[in-house]
Order: sequence, then structure tokens, then C-alpha cells
Amino acid sequence: MKKKIGFVPMDPVLGAWLLEMLAKHPPESENVGELCSGIQDLLRGEVTSLLLSAAGEGEAPTPAESLQLGELEIFPKSRRVLMQGRDVSLTPKEFDILWFLAQNRGEVFTKEQIYRAVWSDNYLLDDSNIMAFIRKLRKKIEPDPDAPRYILTIWGIGYKFNDLL
Repeated sequence: MKKKIGFVPMDPVLGAWLLEMLAKHPPESENVGELCSGIQDLLRGEVTSLLLSAAGEGEAPTPAESLQLGELEIFPKSRRVLMQGRDVSLTPKEFDILWFLAQNRGEVFTKEQIYRAVWSDNYLLDDSNIMAFIRKLRKKIEPDPDAPRYILTIWGIGYKFNDLL
């Protein structure tokens, strides 16, 4: 199984080198400008991480109109969630966590990986933050939050979205 997310630290020397190489030898890609802009934001400290995504040959990744997972339907563009056809009211961070896990269903993530994927701040060593969000999400989307079907706990590691739905 391919990893869906990985973290590579970018120091100022590596960032400057990448910008120089992209300026001297720009590849034939419509995304070079966005990559350079993202690296510059990192170097200026305006963002703490940069998320890169791989696209297939000649295709840009686009969010699906909706993602149907059992009785749960997620609409990424409108940030709308339906459970059994009824609207579920989520906070922005609850939606971000749900969307991240749903896009990567079946893959187990630590609390730190979830935090880094959803927040732009540095990771806080307080695991209860993610646990509280997961608990609130389960109350809103799970038929029985005490026996979750969608967001599963992998004891000693973290969480995953059920890939059997």
C-alpha cells in the first residue's frame, strides 16, 4: 500500500537551492509558479508546511463532487456533509479532519500526523486536542458513537477512516 502523506523538513539552504534550480531549469509544468510561491512562503515563515500532491500524467488532482461512504456523503467544494440524507453541521476543523481521513481511508494516522495535515501551526504535544475533535465528529456522524463504524481507533497508534464502507 502506498503512503498517502509524508513529512520532509525543509531548511533554508534546501529551500533556496530548490528555488534557484527551478529558476535556472524550470520544468514544463503549469504548477512551477505555485511550487515556487509555496517555497517562498515557507522561507519567509508565512506557512509552516507545504502539502504536495501527485497527479497522474497530464491530469491535475481535482476534488470529487462528492464522496459517498456508506450512509455518509461529503461534498468537499461546498464543505457540506450529509448523513442518511440529512445535513450534519461541522466546524471548519471537524470538516477538515473528516475530509483528510476520508480521502485517505484505510490508512492509519497518528494524532500528530492528523494535526500536521489539518493545522498550520506547530504540533502541540497535547493529544487530547485531536481526541476531542474525533469524539465530537463521532457524535455527529456515527449511528452509535460508542461503537464507531466510520472513524476507527487503532489502539496505541491513532485513527483511520474505515475502508470497508
